Amino acid sequence: MKNNSIGNRTVFGKNVHIGNFTTIENDVEIGDNSWIGNNVTILNGTRIGKNCQIHSGAVLGGIPQDLKYNNEYTLLEIGNCNIIREFVTINRGTASKHKTFIGNNNLIMASAHIGHDCIIGNNSIIGFNVGMAGEVIVGDWVNLSGLTAIHQFSVIGDYSMVTGLSRIVKDIPPFVLAAREPLSYAGLNSVGLKRRGFEAEKLDELKSIYRILFQQRMNVKTALEIIEKDFCPTLERDAILNFVRESKRGIIKGFI
Repeated sequence: MKNNSIGNRTVFGKNVHIGNFTTIENDVEIGDNSWIGNNVTILNGTRIGKNCQIHSGAVLGGIPQDLKYNNEYTLLEIGNCNIIREFVTINRGTASKHKTFIGNNNLIMASAHIGHDCIIGNNSIIGFNVGMAGEVIVGDWVNLSGLTAIHQFSVIGDYSMVTGLSRIVKDIPPFVLAAREPLSYAGLNSVGLKRRGFEAEKLDELKSIYRILFQQRMNVKTALEIIEKDFCPTLERDAILNFVRESKRGIIKGFI
């Protein structure tokens, strides 16, 4: 290690690699077998799990870019087996939720930004140059393609995929492919779902549910009532109903 600045109270697990010209402040924890590259900056309040890779130029745990932030003590928590590529920036939380949280097994590609108080689930891909404002929630097995901009407070459901250069201003329900401008329902995320073991019968169920919600030109309340009445309860059906009912920003529309 050359020309590093390592805080005296930093906690390292076993077999942690620290590259050259890296800065790690005092209130930082890094788990076993994690790899920190050159020119990385890890600031106070950051917790990194086991088997993570943090590549050159990343800045983790920066002060929230929120004028309401008043220097309160908050955290950035990153789980296990995450890959964070070059020049990614992830801010810690504010008094709103007190932490920004990244789950396990995520790939965050180069130059992405994740704002304060965001919650990222597990096994997701955040594409290059994705810009994520504060308090966004991203579920599990989500694929956000490059250069996508995400409005504050948006929620992106499990197993969904968003095409590149998208502008997310409404919530995206689980299992769908979101595309076009304005961003709209463009069918199921069929390729991703098949890779995750969803069988043809389940895909047909999901298509039928979303045909009612997005393609039969009825209001959302009526569509949800029909779905609940006509489809037997399943984990997927209930996940869709709960997601739409709990959406505060409203969901994307079907493509016209």
